[in-house]
Amino acid sequence: MPLIIVRNDITKMEADAIVNAANPTLLGGGGVDGAIHRAAGPELYAECKTLGGCKTGQAKITKGYRLPAKYVIHTVGPVYQDGKHGEKALLSSCYKNALLLAKENALETVAFPLISAGVYGYPKAEAIKVAIDAITEFLIDNDMTVYLVVFSRDVFEITGKLFNDVQAYIDDVYVDSHTDSREALRQRMAQRSCMYQPSVQMDFDACATASMDDSLDDLINQIDESFSEMLIRKIDEKQMTDAECYKKANVDRRLFNKIKNNPAYKPAKQTVLAFAIALELTLDEARDMLMKAGFALSRSNKADIVVEYCLKTRNYNIIEINQILFKLDLQPLGY
Repeated sequence: MPLIIVRNDITKMEADAIVNAANPTLLGGGGVDGAIHRAAGPELYAECKTLGGCKTGQAKITKGYRLPAKYVIHTVGPVYQDGKHGEKALLSSCYKNALLLAKENALETVAFPLISAGVYGYPKAEAIKVAIDAITEFLIDNDMTVYLVVFSRDVFEITGKLFNDVQAYIDDVYVDSHTDSREALRQRMAQRSCMYQPSVQMDFDACATASMDDSLDDLINQIDESFSEMLIRKIDEKQMTDAECYKKANVDRRLFNKIKNNPAYKPAKQTVLAFAIALELTLDEARDMLMKAGFALSRSNKADIVVEYCLKTRNYNIIEINQILFKLDLQPLGY
């Protein structure tokens, strides 16, 4: 893990390898294929001439030459006819064989385009599902960072009802949290005016002095468990292995080990939320876990509202949640 969805030009990806949606000759063409050959330079064409082409669903590897990536993995996707001629199995094989080739060459990062979704005519929504299913299946048993590179955020056709429900929830909660009633405005102005009254300031000073009487040592000795300690406890309570948890959270193994081995480590908020999803916590449990890391769910933050909705509705599919966040131009969870 993880699977990272990015909007970028694949020829500019700085990964160990990028995947080329090639034609059977491997000698270049239109779309992604042509762009990769142009960016890599004539040396790529010369090496591809020695490979004898490639069958649909299979994969072959070359050097990256002038690309930022060290290697190019070429795979030939199926031409879509009607979905009844083995297109799905062949498309899935493209991803699986490319990933196996990356593993054989000890590569740690691989970037894929959306194979067959251009001139080969594979419906984008179906192509996305095949890609994500094949990649996530591979990542269950393998540690690798895989990028799925797309040009547009609109490529994700999230299930209509789910996306509409999330959007409606955001609209309701976000608008409410940013729209004060006249009475709320009056109360806030009254509170601000009290801050400048001498009697109020005296009361505040008295409270501050009283709090200083508490023993600092006593407070330190009562410190609560850390985020790291809570995470390990929750993994044990859920009877999960460490690997099951960090893979389900779409979090890199090395990051998980940093958190596990250092109780004082402070992860990013998106990482904490990813673990809350992976552990299938309730909304209250997720809030408690966030607090351990020094965060809170905010109704002024649209990404937090999306996660809150998913926790409330017990949707713990982090890839689906990240697709929604990506489509809304919000930071995804995990990593």
